[in-house]
Amino acid sequence: MAGHSQFKNIMHRKGAQDIKRGRIFAKIIREITVSARLGLPDPTLNPRLRSAMIAARQQNMPKDTIDRAIKKATGAGGDQDFFEMRYEGYGPAGVAVIVESLTDNKNRTASEVRTAFAKSGGALGETNSVAFMFSRLGVVRYGPTVGNEDTMLEAAIEAGAENVETSADGHEITVSIDDFFAVRDALVARFGVADLAKLEWRPNVAVTLDEGKAASVLKLLDVLEDNDDVQNVYANFDIPDAVMAKLSA
Repeated sequence: MAGHSQFKNIMHRKGAQDIKRGRIFAKIIREITVSARLGLPDPTLNPRLRSAMIAARQQNMPKDTIDRAIKKATGAGGDQDFFEMRYEGYGPAGVAVIVESLTDNKNRTASEVRTAFAKSGGALGETNSVAFMFSRLGVVRYGPTVGNEDTMLEAAIEAGAENVETSADGHEITVSIDDFFAVRDALVARFGVADLAKLEWRPNVAVTLDEGKAASVLKLLDVLEDNDDVQNVYANFDIPDAVMAKLSA
């Protein structure tokens, strides 16, 4: 699948980079704050907050930091408004890109995202200009040591998942957005906290990139991901392993 290949490409690239821990923390804290403000501050009653807290623990975020983010949403300093925005456009080589953001200044973020696309040779489009090329679904990922393929497949089917892919890297369970939280919670109850559990845009078709085009696309993704307002970036590309090896050298 195009999406699965893209995930491997991105993880390979990220593994060769210096992870900017402070920026990652800032994005997660923003998600925790917004989730707590939009719903209840109790993660047992707020699935979105629960997902954000799981992501925080996976990054070894201190409990005090998580608690402060929740308190900020419900107490003093909780009057800052954040807006969920989605931007869509085409990057180099006609690659379709979806950008999800949480911002306190829509004009600033739109301008920065538009500039990133323009500098890459692409262009920002209207809402839904590329979303039709993607499917919206829930994804839960576990490492390979959690269980074997049959055990995970049985548990996922029982929980209501749509598909399971098992490889040397681990297990990836996909589920409809309507059933996502129920399936995630059922798997967590059986296997513990997942390595990743979130809603994603999964490309239906992928553009295969050569070395030059791949470098341009990855540069655009780096610029977008480095933006403090940007939470997630999705794109419909695939980079052959040989090309990825050259770029990572």
